[in-house]
Amino acid sequence: MLDVKNSIDNLAWTTTHHLAHIQNQHPFMRRWAVQFELAYTDFRVIQMALQLDGQHHELLADFSQTYETIHNYEFAFAGDGLEGFNQQYGGELDEYASVVDHFEDLIDQIRDIEP
Repeated sequence: MLDVKNSIDNLAWTTTHHLAHIQNQHPFMRRWAVQFELAYTDFRVIQMALQLDGQHHELLADFSQTYETIHNYEFAFAGDGLEGFNQQYGGELDEYASVVDHFEDLIDQIRDIEP
């Protein structure tokens, strides 16, 4: 598989950091938006590496679906701030945290196949 270690590290840090930011009800910041955009790029890089590798279809599918769910939560915050996030997903913080936990497990699996 392509060497995507930096993308893996950045994506893992960003998803857990963004969850904590929202759980702690911190306001939207420009830096958060930049991290959000960079994380999406890292997601696509890792996704492409898994596709090119061609040996981990189930992991690729789960990784893609799980990140898209995380992206939906983060997109609500990026687009409408804390108030907008809370209106749309405020009652789903436990579910959001559970998705991020699962995503961390997937990241660990990807790290295990990294060159």
